[in-house]
Amino acid sequence: MTATLAFLRGLGRHAWLSLRLNFRTPLAVAYGYLMPVLFLFGFGGIFRSGTPLLLAEIGQILTITILGSAAIGLPTTLVAERERGVWRRYHLLPAPPAALLGGALVARFVIVASAVALQLALAHFVFGTPWPAQPATFALAVVATTFAFLGLGLVIAALADGVPAVQALGQCFFLPMILLGGVGVPLAVLPDWAQRLAGFMPGRYAVVALQGGFDGARGPLGFGFALLALLFVGAAATAIGTLLFRWDDFARAGRRQRLGAAAALAVWLVVGAIAAATGRLRPLLPPGYEWREITDTQIATLTYENLPGDGELVTRLAPPLARPFASARLESIARRLPSWSGARGDNPGEAIRHLVCVATVADLAQDPQEGEIARLVYDHLRETYATEDLRRALAWIVLCPDDGTVVTSAPAIGLRREIDENAIRNRAPLYAQKYLGRILGEIREP
Repeated sequence: MTATLAFLRGLGRHAWLSLRLNFRTPLAVAYGYLMPVLFLFGFGGIFRSGTPLLLAEIGQILTITILGSAAIGLPTTLVAERERGVWRRYHLLPAPPAALLGGALVARFVIVASAVALQLALAHFVFGTPWPAQPATFALAVVATTFAFLGLGLVIAALADGVPAVQALGQCFFLPMILLGGVGVPLAVLPDWAQRLAGFMPGRYAVVALQGGFDGARGPLGFGFALLALLFVGAAATAIGTLLFRWDDFARAGRRQRLGAAAALAVWLVVGAIAAATGRLRPLLPPGYEWREITDTQIATLTYENLPGDGELVTRLAPPLARPFASARLESIARRLPSWSGARGDNPGEAIRHLVCVATVADLAQDPQEGEIARLVYDHLRETYATEDLRRALAWIVLCPDDGTVVTSAPAIGLRREIDENAIRNRAPLYAQKYLGRILGEIREP
């Protein structure tokens, strides 16, 4: 009992001392609080299309904050104090050595937590970013992420012979996670090989865990796996960093420290290998490409019995048209469809949705030639896009009517009337279903 009290007393006193020293150092305050705020406003200036702003990027922002403070700020402080002989004198105190090191870690955790709280408040009041939707999940993610990166900071402190070496080693970990680990650059926009490589870095797991506290999104990695990965990485790094901790600056880093750092990195490889073996590292699709994830099983669930007839008032669809067209207007629309801006771009799924919207706009506007226009759209889809892309994109429109973007008018091809977006999203799936049924042979032409 006496040993436990001595440990807790030493830990508390050293944590309080470390905090006081940190807030007396302008450079430490700048790195701990000013830099995270600059990153927040930097992200806020770049990512302006999200609704609400920064909700999709908040996991990345907070990961950068924790990574910078725990994996660079902590070892910088420890090594600077070691160079001044502070830790050699600490080692002579009657307090347990583990309590002194633990106090430094607790102080850094408080600094990280307060920096995260500051960013959350600024993001909410400046950019309108909502508070975490799942506070308990978010708190667990913050603890696990901080634990993992504090352990990394201890390893760097044991390996570095001086403050410049800390900066160099820290950047060796920091920059790859920022550029290729899904931290600074959104994972979905990285090439497939980089997305898989990111699975071998704890930054990816940190982003997934922290983001899960905000939107509850469940990607292929999964919140539970990300949390366990961070705890595993943190436990190994903390144990290795504690065993290798140097109390004075006379002994330089040697083979023991290098082997310890290699062992800590080996844990990253183990976590990445497990994630890869369990199929958790499959590449993510960039926004707007969700249609490619539509499966054959989902397509097979669609039925076509209750669709409105082709000659009814809703979703008219004319029989195949003879060429040349009897109407000059139809000839003009058929000529303009291939070059229409709404159907151009690198994303076939979005283009197909926009073309289906053309038929929908004509239908909702009660155009006199709505059935013929719908047929022109169908013929253009068949002539322009691969059957596999058509199957998935049309099924995506049916199954996910609220995804992607829609066209509410098409003045460039003669459909100038503006239609309500909700009406478009409600009606377009019917046309997509009629088209898909014909492509699959489930609906036969009259």
